[in-house]
Amino acid sequence: MALLQAMWAVLLELAPWLLLGAAVAGALHVLLPPGFVRRHLGGRGGVVKAVALGVPLPLCSCGVIPAGLGLRRDGASPGASVGFLISTPQTGVDSVLVSASFLGWPFALLKVGAAAVTGVVGGWLTDAVGAGAGEVEGKGGGEQSVDRSLRGATAHAVDVLRTIWRWLVFGVVVSAIITVLVPPGVLTALTGSGEWLALVSVLLLSLPLYVCATASVPIAAALVAGGFPPGAALVFLMAGPATNVATLGAVYRGLGRRALVVYLSTIIVGSLGAALLFDFVLAGGGHGAHAHGDHGTPLAIAAALGLVVLLGWFALDDLRTWLRSRRPAPVVPEACTLDLEVEGMTCGGCANRLRRALLAEPGVVDTEVDHEAGHAVIRGTASAERLRDVVREAGFRPAS
Repeated sequence: MALLQAMWAVLLELAPWLLLGAAVAGALHVLLPPGFVRRHLGGRGGVVKAVALGVPLPLCSCGVIPAGLGLRRDGASPGASVGFLISTPQTGVDSVLVSASFLGWPFALLKVGAAAVTGVVGGWLTDAVGAGAGEVEGKGGGEQSVDRSLRGATAHAVDVLRTIWRWLVFGVVVSAIITVLVPPGVLTALTGSGEWLALVSVLLLSLPLYVCATASVPIAAALVAGGFPPGAALVFLMAGPATNVATLGAVYRGLGRRALVVYLSTIIVGSLGAALLFDFVLAGGGHGAHAHGDHGTPLAIAAALGLVVLLGWFALDDLRTWLRSRRPAPVVPEACTLDLEVEGMTCGGCANRLRRALLAEPGVVDTEVDHEAGHAVIRGTASAERLRDVVREAGFRPAS
């Protein structure tokens, strides 16, 4: 019962800001002109522009890898690509709002500033050492055909939540477990020999793992509430989203060894430096993790219930897709297979959206969508012309 109460308390604090952040993400998606991001990342000042445009974008590692390397493939400098890859996954409008809710505005604003500075420095260093000779794998993504209506904004906002829903559940559960089951003295004892032990411990934990900037904020807040210094939460929320095994491998393959060394070194030094700055300048002023108190306002309750419904919908939808993939495809004598090239897919969420749209089309028996290769293999009786229309309606562009 205590664990459920702790989870509900986290949801009450998380849901309003998360849903607001998703709504802002949807608005940015439909209001920015087509190709705006890609067009502004070349030439002089490309690193600064890449960081400035990447900081508010709600992209976690799953989306920032193909987006950042796609920018390089389309002509952006290696430094602009690295700056985008460093800064973008650390922030996003949803992450900033949730961080402010749990850890305070000074913490959230410093996190944004640190992401911007590390992105610019990392990008400039990348260009200075002549990195970026690697070849970007995969095909060009192209631009999506964006639905610029309210419906399109809502669909994109829901897709943003869908891509991280598992990590949201994980973050809420782990935060509640830390709050309820881990005695405060345990975490305090770990930092007894000095702040550096806490910072380095969190850094070593964060570097290889996939950590979503938004969904992991409750975990960071629970660590602080349990005795860790606020700077450790800052390390966790900077190094975690920006690095994981997949990201490091993609940077090495796409931009080369020198870029990888600059990328990783900038994140390590930048996160530790920002943590020390925060603990020295701001944390002493009383800013820290907010206790999960009474946030049961009608708005918070409605937002929490709405988020629970969305999470349940995502879970059931993914379960249906998984069960369907496990069933043998029915034998349809007249069925044919179409291998269709698709432009505009940048992450696994894009692939899942297209897969759901294709499977919902009458006559489609089965489909496999690969966003990295940029193609969809479709089996069924639907016509090729109709399937291309479905791809367009899902927000992507079939190659001619």
